[in-house]
Formats: sequence, structure tokens, C-alpha cells
Amino acid sequence: QVQLVDAGGGLVQPGGSLRLSCVAPGIAFTIYTMGWYRQAPGKQRELVARITTGGVREYADFVKGRFIISRDNAKNTVYLQMNSLEPEDTAVYYCSAQRHGPIYWGQGTQVTVSS
Repeated sequence: QVQLVDAGGGLVQPGGSLRLSCVAPGIAFTIYTMGWYRQAPGKQRELVARITTGGVREYADFVKGRFIISRDNAKNTVYLQMNSLEPEDTAVYYCSAQRHGPIYWGQGTQVTVSS
């Protein structure tokens, strides 16, 4: 069983920044592609960014260079640095881990962008 513990959400004003983190204790972290998804009310969950075992990064178009995903294999942790946040970024953000087959999910962390 893969356990993911994500954190770092909160309330931020438009134009502000947040850094999300996700710890995956007790797994062979380096063999998993790690990612971040988000789900806004009434919408489907969508990919925000992911990073492969080799460090290749993939971003959704709406990120527009504002977000950066990174991983620290020594700490079993993946990060999402979010800059220039917009109200449209308001959602629950979920950490993900995938090797082959199913995606494992964190519990989610709420990000609210509002003045």
C-alpha cells in the first residue's frame, strides 16, 4: 500500500505563491512517477504536473510557466511551487504516485486564491 501525505495548501491572494509538499513514507520512491492533480468544485480531476523517475517534467497548459514540480528522492518528497496564483487555481490539490497500473492518491490539500 502506498501512503501519500500532502500538505501546504491555504488561502492566498491573487498573484501570491504557495508551495505544496507530499511525503511518501516507506516506499521505493525513486521508482514512481510523482505528480499533482487538482479538482475544483463541479469539475473533473485534472493533471497539473508530474515528474518521472528520471526527472522529466510535464505540465498542463494552464500552468503557463507559473508552477514548478520537483522531487527530493532522499526525503521521499515531491513539491509543487505555485507562483502568480489566480482565482481559477482554487481547487483541492492531490499528490499522486504511479509506477505501472493504478494511481495512488494523497488525501488532498485545499488551495483557495481570493482577495
